Amino acid sequence: MEKVVIIGSGPAGWTAALYTARAQLAPLVLTGKQPGGLLTTTSIVENFPGFPEGVDGYELMTRMQKQAERFGAKTSFGVVEAVDFSKQPFALTVDGEKVEAETVIIATGASHKHLGVPGEDLLETKGVTYCATCDGALPVFRNQPLVVVGGGDSACEEALYLTRFGAVVYLVHRRDALRASKIMQDRVHAHTKIKPIWDSAVTEILDVKQDKVTGVKLKNLKTGAESFLECAGVFIAIGHEPNTELFKGRIETDANGFIVPKEGMMTNVPGVFVAGDCADHLYRQAITAAGAGCAAAIDAERFLSARNE
Repeated sequence: MEKVVIIGSGPAGWTAALYTARAQLAPLVLTGKQPGGLLTTTSIVENFPGFPEGVDGYELMTRMQKQAERFGAKTSFGVVEAVDFSKQPFALTVDGEKVEAETVIIATGASHKHLGVPGEDLLETKGVTYCATCDGALPVFRNQPLVVVGGGDSACEEALYLTRFGAVVYLVHRRDALRASKIMQDRVHAHTKIKPIWDSAVTEILDVKQDKVTGVKLKNLKTGAESFLECAGVFIAIGHEPNTELFKGRIETDANGFIVPKEGMMTNVPGVFVAGDCADHLYRQAITAAGAGCAAAIDAERFLSARNE
């Protein structure tokens, strides 16, 4: 039986692993389908302390993993299929195998939101993508008009990255001003390749018949006017939704599916803790996720200490 099982391997998961490993609890980290989490799809992370020149997202996650493993954290590339938090020890089904744990730290993060418009799903990987740093350099996008949908930091980062490859980058946003941080807004507005399209929404992605992206249909949300915009790629950056479906009915969540911490980082189930973007709908930063991972680890350690006294 494991003393600590950590579900997820982003900044929250690996920080929790580091702290529990240094407490000699030998945590087991279940990485899930995307080891390292969404940060591995980011090229340069400029706002994580300690890296004045920035750091590649994949490299940052690899360093965190090595640091945690140095102190005794165990890594399994398994996927959790079911959980039973109704009694101690907790039971998890991982790739068909049963794993028992005294405490569990949920750090499953969040996934990209979809637009939910015609053509989006059918043209995914055929011009529709959710990660510019993963796909932006593909030949199909080079010297072509590209569309980024969104208005936050992620959308701005995607747009700026795509200027290296696209002929022009249209930034489609539902409002008349960006929601991004001031520094990102300034960079976007200063770049001659980025053309904002305000007060507009993508209503369809074309062309399924050609089995590739040829453009998008737009609707102006103020005037109702519809238009067509030619492009070779659509990069969707409209936010994330928490990866908490597995815990529905077992762990308390809010209306949007984010897990709600009760005391410190403990959930409504004593011995089950939460950290990172699966519980954070406000900040959603690598550093805040890491901080939450630290807090969850300390809470788990204290919980185990109190049980054994």
